[in-house]
Amino acid sequence: MEEWQFDFEWLQIQHKVKAMLGSEKMPDLNGVLFLIGIQELGQLRENYTKEEKQDLMHIAICRLLSEEGYFSFKGIDQDGWPHWEPSRNIDVKGLKNQEVLLKTKVIEYFKQF
Repeated sequence: MEEWQFDFEWLQIQHKVKAMLGSEKMPDLNGVLFLIGIQELGQLRENYTKEEKQDLMHIAICRLLSEEGYFSFKGIDQDGWPHWEPSRNIDVKGLKNQEVLLKTKVIEYFKQF
């Protein structure tokens, strides 16, 4: 995917998430991951604790990177939260490159719906 197309598709997702959340500002990657985490959890609540928000972003990252073989789905606990285990080390070096990987997987995720 060319850089302009990547940027355009990422911006479209940001606008979509902004509208879904009724927010005034554009969500960053963490905000989008939080929303994906809620989707994957399947339990919408009005409030989440700080720890739960981190867990939701972790769920999203694991779900997205499982398609690349970095995580394997382990199962769902008694509270309905999914759990993943690492399958292999993430071989993408550098924060910028990791961010691009996650955004690419987010773009693919949103194309499924």
